[in-house]
Amino acid sequence: MTRRTDAHPDLVRPEAGAPFFSTWRLGAPERQRQAVEAVAAAWERRPWPTGRLLSYHVYTGHDGSTLMHHSQWADERAYEGFVKTRRQETVDEIDTAVPGIERLGLDRYRRYRSQERPAGDRRVPGLIVAVRIEFEQGAAARRREWVDLVLTALAGDEEGHRGLISAHFHLSQDGTHVLNYAEWEDDAAYDAALAAPGDGVASPNEQWARVQSYAGVKGFTAARYRHALGLVPE
Repeated sequence: MTRRTDAHPDLVRPEAGAPFFSTWRLGAPERQRQAVEAVAAAWERRPWPTGRLLSYHVYTGHDGSTLMHHSQWADERAYEGFVKTRRQETVDEIDTAVPGIERLGLDRYRRYRSQERPAGDRRVPGLIVAVRIEFEQGAAARRREWVDLVLTALAGDEEGHRGLISAHFHLSQDGTHVLNYAEWEDDAAYDAALAAPGDGVASPNEQWARVQSYAGVKGFTAARYRHALGLVPE
């Protein structure tokens, strides 16, 4: 069966070979809340679809309009099997409860590297920031080097990112972008990092300058979320 959990997902879980992220637009905070409850109801009344789905989490956007969905699959074939046999009935129930959901697309990823939380760190993230880094056409192969540069810069700038719990860098399967799923203590910690000297969340040093001027990067977008629902097998 399916059960709820308040626990955040383990982004470095080794079995999660196919992490997926998608976004819905609801248009208003009340519809956000209704959609989260509709997702919970639709999933809780059904058996967990397969042991190859490790977890499914939903986040409410601070914009009052969007939901972010994150599912951890063992492999893409397991997801395709779910689409063929179980997905549509679940979607239909949710859409009946909350008509007019705008689904903005599903992105498939492979996690490349992470800055993991220190051993023994029990902080619960109060804020999730999803940062999407777009790369120019033909620059897919450069994404790994860019992530390596970011992690090197983070390692040398602990003071400027004191409220950062972890950061997990995912490479999109279509080669167009990197998604950084970053766990922060709270909005105040993230705001303090943004307000620090430097362009964005960065100290004004040579390492961050290389990150920010890296050839092939088109631009960045960041969105703030709160963990609203976790679903796992019983």
